[in-house]
Amino acid sequence: MLKQVNHSIFICLLVATLLFTMGFSIAPRVNKLAAPMTKPAAELNSKVPLIDADQFAKAQPDFGVLTQMIMGMMVNNEPIEAPAAKVVEPQTNIEPTPEVSISNYEITAYLLNVREEADSRSKIIDVVKQGSLLQVVQSTDNGWLELKSGGYIHGSYAKLISKEVVQAPAPQTAVMVMNQAGQAPAEALVKSEPSKPSSSVTASSGLTEDQISKIMKDTALEGQGLESAILEIEKQYGINSFFTIAVMKLESGHGKSQLARTKNNLFGLNALDSDAYNKALTFSTKGDSVIAFGHIISEYYIDMGLTSIEKVARKYCGANTNWPSLVKSIMNSDYQKVLT
Repeated sequence: MLKQVNHSIFICLLVATLLFTMGFSIAPRVNKLAAPMTKPAAELNSKVPLIDADQFAKAQPDFGVLTQMIMGMMVNNEPIEAPAAKVVEPQTNIEPTPEVSISNYEITAYLLNVREEADSRSKIIDVVKQGSLLQVVQSTDNGWLELKSGGYIHGSYAKLISKEVVQAPAPQTAVMVMNQAGQAPAEALVKSEPSKPSSSVTASSGLTEDQISKIMKDTALEGQGLESAILEIEKQYGINSFFTIAVMKLESGHGKSQLARTKNNLFGLNALDSDAYNKALTFSTKGDSVIAFGHIISEYYIDMGLTSIEKVARKYCGANTNWPSLVKSIMNSDYQKVLT
């Protein structure tokens, strides 16, 4: 009941407003136009047509009819509604997710590199151990296996265990974050400054590829593409790049040793005293030996709490008591080379 009373009051106020603002002002306007002109006829522009008062009154809307219409709606209690908004039905025609075949492979090599592309010269993005199980989505014509997690391994060092069919992941839409001006934010330019080496194996070096190239200059290690691999193991395992380079130089005779030249082994990995050369690991590239070094130092040294040069030395090269001081000397020399 209260709702109907409020609705009726609103309609009455609307009618009163219309009559006051529009209807009451008609008569004065008509009378004013019909009144005699006080100015001489000579001052009037003959091209301006005079308005007949009767015609003007006839041209106005009939406010009585309008009032009756509104009052009739009020009596009949008919609400005045806005036109309904158009509703757009969401699309339900969604295509089913396709299925793909996944093959499970077991790694047979002691350490196997995962590369960015199906090429032995491509960047190494990970290292997997013997016995690891990996999911493969497809194989290439040149013998490489594409991993579901990303990257490639060579099929010669893995054996097929089983196959399964799974649904392919739904495609993702890339979202770019914009700034207030509606533009993609520019990357900050950060100038890298090398940090002075210490006894910590896990301290950040702050080195760049150009600075590492400068350190390698005039040695047999120059031009071997080792810069990215050295920075990669610092990024992945936290191994100081000055430390990696120093051990590399010391163990390979600055890249001139027999293991470095014939087996691409820059760190004497698995070169046991009883049969050092034959037991030493062989790598496709010198960069591969850097990645393997990083994996070994991370898992068998850093993860066991051996995070200083002195602690690493006892296990890595316990027979040579000068090993820690020699490594530190090379690290400090390389640091000075970068600064000059």
